[in-house]
Amino acid sequence: MIDKVPMTKTGFDRLEEELKLLKGTERPSIIKAIAEAREHGDLSENAEYHAARERQSFVEGRIQELEDKISRADVIDVSTLDGKAVKFGATVTLVDNDSDDKVNYQIVGEDEADIKARLLSITSPLARALINKSVGDTVEVSTPKGSKSYEVVKVAFK
Repeated sequence: MIDKVPMTKTGFDRLEEELKLLKGTERPSIIKAIAEAREHGDLSENAEYHAARERQSFVEGRIQELEDKISRADVIDVSTLDGKAVKFGATVTLVDNDSDDKVNYQIVGEDEADIKARLLSITSPLARALINKSVGDTVEVSTPKGSKSYEVVKVAFK
């Protein structure tokens, strides 16, 4: 059975855009670079040739990875979700019980996670602790700096 990978529409579109770029722009330019490098003769000491082949290997691997993720994507339209409990796609407002700092996170798929943009991977310890929690609930999460306690103050779907 193929495991479905949950992701938002935005995350899915980003993967498709990267795949389109790799197939439509990167791949042809690498093929051209390899052909040009071959024209320079002896391939054993041709740095441009080896660099282009290495880049080709990376790009082809990334294309395979993206095609796999796109084929297994379970695209979730967050705008159609609602409810009081935290689940995939929710934007959660938390208060740090030690510092009283407020922070917002949206729970997204692994490939979309970007902590600086406050996009939290569904597989992260904090997201796993938040799933099925509601406003007023407290969660404890182990971090590299020790245990942290957060209170859920808002759950929204946008």
